Amino acid sequence: MATKLGSSFLLSSLTAPPKSPRSRVHHSSPHPPSSLIFSSRPPMAFAAAAASTATALASGRLSASSAQQRRPSSRASFSPGASPRAVAARRRAAPAARAAVSVRAEAGKKRVLVVNTNSGGHAVIGFYFAKELLAAGHAVTVLTVGDEASDKMKKPPFSRFSELTSAGGKTVWGDPADVGAAVGGASFDVVLDNNGKDLDAVKPVVDWAKSSGVGQFLFISSAGIYRPTEEPPHVEGDAVKESAGHVGVEKYLAEQFAGGWASFRPQYMIGSGNNKDCEEWFFDRIVRGRPVPIPGNGMQLTNITHVRDLASMLALAVGSPGAAAGRVFNCVSDRAVTLDGMARLCAAAAGAAAVEIVHYDPAAAGVDAKKAFPFRNMHFYAEPRAAKEALGWASTTNLPEDLKERYAEYAASGRGGKAMAFDIDDKILAAVGKAPPCRDRTSK
Repeated sequence: MATKLGSSFLLSSLTAPPKSPRSRVHHSSPHPPSSLIFSSRPPMAFAAAAASTATALASGRLSASSAQQRRPSSRASFSPGASPRAVAARRRAAPAARAAVSVRAEAGKKRVLVVNTNSGGHAVIGFYFAKELLAAGHAVTVLTVGDEASDKMKKPPFSRFSELTSAGGKTVWGDPADVGAAVGGASFDVVLDNNGKDLDAVKPVVDWAKSSGVGQFLFISSAGIYRPTEEPPHVEGDAVKESAGHVGVEKYLAEQFAGGWASFRPQYMIGSGNNKDCEEWFFDRIVRGRPVPIPGNGMQLTNITHVRDLASMLALAVGSPGAAAGRVFNCVSDRAVTLDGMARLCAAAAGAAAVEIVHYDPAAAGVDAKKAFPFRNMHFYAEPRAAKEALGWASTTNLPEDLKERYAEYAASGRGGKAMAFDIDDKILAAVGKAPPCRDRTSK
C-alpha cells in the first residue's frame, strides 16, 4: 500500500535543512514544470552560498572540513545499523574539527579491474565507468561473470564492449570466485565489484584483492538497504536493514581494507545501453494510447540518475582515494521526480500530446505492485551529499532530455510496433471501473 504523506509534509521535507572456468581476454534543456521534478537543493536564499561552496570544493580552494561549517555533515563512523535517534543526534551535533581533506586528484594513472555483473540494470554502470577511466588514461580490465558466448552477451551493454577494447581496455569472462585465474595473474591498483549482492559473492574478490596488494576497493551497493524513513530523503548515515546482503559486504570491507574502501549506493538509472525496463514500461503504454496505471496517488518521489553521473562519481573516487576512503556515497542525482511526473515526462519525450494516468490501490485491485509497476510504491529517494562534500562531484542528469535519448533508442528498436499483452493493466482498469482499450494503436 502506498505511503501516504500530506502535501504540507512533502513541502517541509523538501525544503527543511538536511537532517573457475578458463577465461578469454581481448586486448586491444528544457526544464519540466516544478510539479514534476523536485530539487533537493536549498531554497533560493541559500543557493548562492551552496554553489560557492561546491565550486570551491571542486577547485580545491576549500577543504572538506572547512565546508563542514557551512552545511551539515554527511560523514560518520561506519555504523550501517545506526538507530534513527542516534542518526538524529549526529545531525544535530556540531561537526568535530578534523584535518582538511584535499579533493584534488592524486597523481598517477591506475590499473583498474571492474568485476561486472552479467544481468540486470547494474551492468551498464561498469561499462560507463570503464569508458570514463579509459578516457582519462587509466588501464582498465572488465571481468564479466560467465561465458562470452552466452546469449546475454548479445544484449547491451555487452554488445558494445568493442567500444572498450578499441579504447585500449581489456575484456575478460570468468568466475569471480576465482578472480586470480580469470585475470591471468595480472596486478591492479583498484578493484570495483559491480556484481555481488552479498558477502558470499563478494568475499572471494575482497580476499584476493587484499592478498594481491590492491590499494583501493570500491563496491556497488544499493540505496535499497535503507530502512523506510518519515524524513525523506535518505542521507549517508541513515539507518539500514541489517538483513540486507550489501550491509554485510560493507562491514567486511571496513574490516579488511580499513581506509582503502568506499561503497556506492545507486537507485534507478537511465542511459544508453541500459537493459532493464523502467522508462520503456511507460513508453510501451504511451505509444499504444493506453492508460498508465500508477499505484497510490502518484506523488511518491524517487531518483532516476543518468549512468554517466554514476560513472563520474566512481571515477572521482579513483582519482582521489584519500577523499573517498572509508566512506559511503549515495550514488544518485540531486533531483527527485514524482511517479506521475515520470509518466508525463515520458509522454513528452515520445511526442505525445497527453497521457492518461489511472491511480489505483494494489490491494483492492488484487495485484502485486512489484509486478505491476517498475518502481517502488513509496517515497524512495536519496541525496548525494557525501559525493558533493568529499569529491566535489556535481550531477549532470537532465531527466527530460535523457528521456528523449532513451525514446529515440526505443523507437529505433521497433519495440513500439510489436504485439504486447497487458493482462495486469486490464485487471487494474477493471478494478477501478474503467474498460480497457478495445485495440492498441500500434500493436499487431
